[in-house]
Amino acid sequence: MSRTTMVQEGVQEDVVLVVAGVDKRFGGLQALSGVGIEIRRGQIYGLIGPNGAGKTTFFNVITGLYAPDAGSFSLRGVPYRPSAVHKVAEAGIARTFQNIRLFGEMTALENVMVGRHVRTRSGVWRAVLKTRFERREETAIRDRARELLAYVGIERFADYQANTLSYGDQRRLEIARALATDPLLLALDEPAAGMNATEKIALRRLLERIRGDGRTILLIEHDVKLVMGLCDRVTVLDYGKEIATGSPAEVQKNAAVIEAYLGTGHA
Repeated sequence: MSRTTMVQEGVQEDVVLVVAGVDKRFGGLQALSGVGIEIRRGQIYGLIGPNGAGKTTFFNVITGLYAPDAGSFSLRGVPYRPSAVHKVAEAGIARTFQNIRLFGEMTALENVMVGRHVRTRSGVWRAVLKTRFERREETAIRDRARELLAYVGIERFADYQANTLSYGDQRRLEIARALATDPLLLALDEPAAGMNATEKIALRRLLERIRGDGRTILLIEHDVKLVMGLCDRVTVLDYGKEIATGSPAEVQKNAAVIEAYLGTGHA
């Protein structure tokens, strides 16, 4: 095998998600037109744009909430088609939501265990019969859930109902639940929304830790300062189209981006 071939294969193995040519219409509205991204392992990849740019629509297509009208998708080099949300999670993409979606009456520990059950093998009958295998697996799930609560810094709230946690801690709980699925890609929908300055600093440190441990993150976020200080690469959407992709420094100097956010005079 030539050195060139080895390098090409290495690059391909480093790519987690490739999305190309995504279109999405809602009636007469063209919400997305030919949008694509390529995310490499260990990156925090930012997706930004003005209100109505198509960020959430694109995010929802990738994670299975919306069916695309056109586009191709591959996860670690394997073609896949976003379908039901649980199927997307099984494939390796876990997401959080802009509006927190926890099981409020369940404990923090139980919420994380729900996420972990995506990776269980017991099946319905083993669960009903309480077999030895099922009991061992359930113990392992509980232990892993406690580890993840400690990882995001809220292990002391393991037995608290989720709806009694502070806003920032509920965000952390959502991330822990997503991590419980062992995702190839952790997709976060505006995790800093509603956070105060102190909570945003703690969130940034958590995301840096997750990246440092080898995880890959796709981040939609309105806080441009947070994105530019955290992300390795950024794509900017406007009116459903990609207007810029590059490093944070490159994107900040892009005339089309400046115009989209600030108006023609600034560009």
